[in-house]
Amino acid sequence: MSSSLVLALPPRLDLGTVAAASGIHPDLVRRFVDLGLVPAWEDASGRLWFSPATPGLVRRIVRLHADLSLNYAAVALVIDLLARIDALENRRRVLR
Repeated sequence: MSSSLVLALPPRLDLGTVAAASGIHPDLVRRFVDLGLVPAWEDASGRLWFSPATPGLVRRIVRLHADLSLNYAAVALVIDLLARIDALENRRRVLR
């Protein structure tokens, strides 16, 4: 009986996929990365890679900027606060 290991890469999305799924131009996604709003990883060839959750984050950034007329610094603050609220709500659910 032999066992073989299968190495699998974690799911990741490229710049074009994130832009298409978010409904925006790839240059705007790249700008969000430069501003520190969206985390990305760069491979040896310089291509950007993103987590599968990134299109949702990008759509949230676009909505906050457009609907509430927030600048990108304020968008970063709001996203951080929303993440903290989610973490606190999850912690509260666990403690109940």
